[in-house]
This record gives sequence, C-alpha cells and structure tokens, in this order.
Amino acid sequence: MIKALSIAACIIISMTVSAGDLPQQSAVPGGVVIVPLALDTTSKPLVKYKYRQVMVVQQDQQWLAIVGVPLTAKIGSQKLTVIADGLTSTALFEIEDKQYPTQHITITNKRKVNPNKLDMDRIGPESIKIKQALRHWTESDDLPPQFIWPIEGRVSGLFGRRRVFNDQPRRPHSGMDIAAPTGTEIHAPAGGIIRDTGDYFFNGNTVFIDHGQGLVTMFCHMDQIGVEAGQTIQQGEVIGTVGMTGRVTGPHLHLGVSLNDQRVEPRLFFPERQAVEGDEQE
Repeated sequence: MIKALSIAACIIISMTVSAGDLPQQSAVPGGVVIVPLALDTTSKPLVKYKYRQVMVVQQDQQWLAIVGVPLTAKIGSQKLTVIADGLTSTALFEIEDKQYPTQHITITNKRKVNPNKLDMDRIGPESIKIKQALRHWTESDDLPPQFIWPIEGRVSGLFGRRRVFNDQPRRPHSGMDIAAPTGTEIHAPAGGIIRDTGDYFFNGNTVFIDHGQGLVTMFCHMDQIGVEAGQTIQQGEVIGTVGMTGRVTGPHLHLGVSLNDQRVEPRLFFPERQAVEGDEQE
C-alpha cells in the first residue's frame, strides 16, 4: 500500500491502483510506484522526483504520479514535489529493501571492460547523447497501452543484477537480456517517437523510443536498425533486428525501460510471459 501525504492539507490517502494500462507496482529500488495525489483540482499538476519531472495521469478523477525509482534509492521515505494551482506541496512514499544477486561475466575483448584512451574519447560524447535521449520530455495526458514483448526468447539476464566483468565490479544491469538468433525481428512494445539511434561502444546498435511523459524504452546490441530519429512508430512495428554489437557474449536484445530518467524493472510494464527452458531465475 502506498501512502501519499499532502503537507499543505496534512491529509494521508492510501489506495490500490489496478488499471490495465498502468505498470505494476513494486516499491523497491529499481521499481515503479503509483502515488495518489491529495489534490482537488482539474488542472494537471507538475510533479518532480529527484529534480526530474514525473509522469502524471488521471484515473476516476484522481491524479496519480507514476514514479520510477532508481536502483540507488535509499530505503524508507521518498519525497515528491507537487505544484498545483500555484501551490507547492509534498507527497511521500515508502521504499522497501530488495537484494539483487551478483552475476559474473567473462568478456574476451578486454577493452570492453577497461577501455583505452581512444575508447574513452568515444565513450564520453556517446554518454551525453544517451542521457539526452533518456531525459527527453514529451508532454502527454495518457499512458501508452500495455506493452507487448519485442521478441520471444530465453531470458539470459535479469534487471538489477550486480555485474562483475572479468572479476571487476561494474554498475548493476539496467535492463533485461533476451537471447535470440541474429536477425530476429524486434517489434516496438508501444507507439511513440524514435527519439534517437546510434552505434555505441558498450551498447552497440541502439534505438530509443519515446512513449511520452519521461517513459523511454531502449533496445541495445542490435544487428540492423530499421528506423530513424524523429520517426513515429506504432505498437508492433519492426524497429530492427537482434545482433551482438557492443559489449556482448552472444546475440541477444538488451531491453531497457527508463521512467523519469531512472532505469527500472522492464517486466513491470509487460504482461506475464510464459517461461522457456533456460530462463535466468530470480
């Protein structure tokens, strides 16, 4: 149960949201929290979390903030800043602990673990470009329909795993990996705008789809990219094919979901998939 506190009115509201188009809730680092806002206004409020604008939708005359929680979030109370009708208030929600397992991976191309100076000269500008795509804000009043899976395949890497490459700790896994043969078509999980594409040192051939209000999906290690920046895409359209570009050990799709510029658990946005042999387990 999520608590929302309006400091201006000192009112606490708790409710459960189960709309089909809303993501599943998971009040943990790397999760998504749906926070009811104690507001009596017809005007859409502006909500920020960690200085980033947050998705806001209305359901049954109730304003809801859909918040992506970073993997680095501290356990306990988190604060939203809410601006409505010229007044500023605060909404609070609670985060519980979750321990993600550690995954050890051997990379034969050692430069993909310890880049040289020339590699770093490339990685710097690429990082800026990636951040720009993930931080882009497209105003919208609606959520996209429930996502569809972009490919079928074996889950070879789950979100949040603490990655150790060649015995060297690195950042946690920011998406989920789905293994599939090179050339497998990748389908857009929902409609949106192709915010950017590129060939990156670590991520390989990559596509970003902007679904509005800070919700961006990311597809990495592709073989072929079949779309261009600025293009409008519909749910189910082919955006490219599976490959093994960038830092990989085999052909697969890295599927990432970013909400208010926080990488969150992709499975919260998708219908439950049927397990296949060889899926990585929790």
